[in-house]
Amino acid sequence: MATTYPLHLDADLDPKLSRWLWLVKWVLAIPHYFVLFFLWVAFAVLSVVAFFAILFTGHYPRSIFEFNVGVLRWSWRVSYYTYGALATDRYPPFTLNEVPDYPAHLSVDYPEHLSRGLVLVKWWLLAIPHYIVIAFFVGGGLYAGDQVSGEEGSVLWSGGLIGLLVFVAAVVLLFTGSYPRSLYDFVLGMNRWVLRVAAYAGLMTDQYPPFRFDQGGHEPDSGHLAVQAPPPPPPTTMPATQSPAPTATETAFPPPAAPPAPPATRGPSDGPGAMAAPAAPAPMTGPATTPTRWGPGRVLALIFGVLITLMSMGAGAAGVTLLVADQGLRDADGFLMSGQESVATSTYAIVSEDIELHLDDPAGFLPQRIIGDGKVTADAGAGQSVFVGIASTPDVRAYLDGVAYDRLVDLAPGREPEYRTAQGGAPSTPPTEAGFWATQSSGTGLQSIQWPVQEGSWTVVMMRPDGAQGVAADVAAGVTAPALTTAAVVLLVMAVLGLLVAAGLLVLAVHRPRRTAP
Repeated sequence: MATTYPLHLDADLDPKLSRWLWLVKWVLAIPHYFVLFFLWVAFAVLSVVAFFAILFTGHYPRSIFEFNVGVLRWSWRVSYYTYGALATDRYPPFTLNEVPDYPAHLSVDYPEHLSRGLVLVKWWLLAIPHYIVIAFFVGGGLYAGDQVSGEEGSVLWSGGLIGLLVFVAAVVLLFTGSYPRSLYDFVLGMNRWVLRVAAYAGLMTDQYPPFRFDQGGHEPDSGHLAVQAPPPPPPTTMPATQSPAPTATETAFPPPAAPPAPPATRGPSDGPGAMAAPAAPAPMTGPATTPTRWGPGRVLALIFGVLITLMSMGAGAAGVTLLVADQGLRDADGFLMSGQESVATSTYAIVSEDIELHLDDPAGFLPQRIIGDGKVTADAGAGQSVFVGIASTPDVRAYLDGVAYDRLVDLAPGREPEYRTAQGGAPSTPPTEAGFWATQSSGTGLQSIQWPVQEGSWTVVMMRPDGAQGVAADVAAGVTAPALTTAAVVLLVMAVLGLLVAAGLLVLAVHRPRRTAP
């Protein structure tokens, strides 16, 4: 016997669907996709809040529950209109609330209590079997199978079984004008399975989703039969002193017993045997309440609150990172240095890409006040000498004209350096004897050059001091970045202010007072 699941999904197939409208519904639904993107971001963030609320209190906050159910409901309506079913041509409404006359409906029973321990495992561990099943329903199953088999380029369809069957139904609709009812029932069963898992993984219920297809637009009987009494028989004329014999219907369905009369009370002035009027029932205490609706104002406040929260957290993380770097990662000279990377060439020199610096700001704020001074270090190893220098790009090009060298085009941690080689011979003059360097250093051990940022085009060159062939060293680069502290403080202040604004918006959206029912 079927049992009722807390998520209820119902739908009615439109009796007359357009043959061609499904071809353009992906365009018509773009506004919904745009809104749903932000709604699902809010759904994810609020689910984390609900996770901790359930963990510590055993209750799912009611306002968050209503919002998250609304997101599921909105998504189901859009899916029903588009390629999750293609079963209606009526455009979905832009609302989180239930729309009684729309052909697709979704609701979830609010849980009065949820397990604190189960919330830790049900959304990832316990739901794994269902995730495997619905991967074939909504997509990814065929792709995963091809990856396991090691075949590449053999995926014929990755939209899932739902998408495939809906496409078949759409083709039939195009040529016959009717939606195959058997396909409709099967597609609705898969959608119902997927959304039950979504509600379970979204922490909305502790009841494990059943492994079954409840096909059709409406859920099967829950097993609770409602017995109704048959209509009363027509009146017959009977003698006043004779009572009619009970009929079979009355025997099967006896009339309900009359409620007991309320106890009579006597007043202090009443005599013996005097009866007073029944006492009036006690009035109900406390107003009845109904859940508030998620109107556009509350939804916008919630979405903006979540987005500002995420941006503020990102700004705060960036500010903390910059502050840690500024206070703890500088070398003895105050430079923020990269890690050392090994470079080597069999030619006569290794040169950097051209460094273009343009001080367009009249105050010289960029890049002098942000970058500050630059630093390059090179270490050829024990007993080996190396030359490192920086000069204007035209001077370097003139010096290396006709010389074989490697230009370093990519130097990323954990990867082999990439070079672009220029053919040629040996330099006519050792680099230590050239007089055009803005700054230079040569010798054994660690060599370092420091250079104040200046306008122009600049190139860093590394060679052997005598200009011989073959260069190898461990290199690193860094800057002073004098504005780093200011940038960190600005980001942290923005994060705090943003979180305060976000908190106000979220409180306004989530903790709005309930309306009193009339």
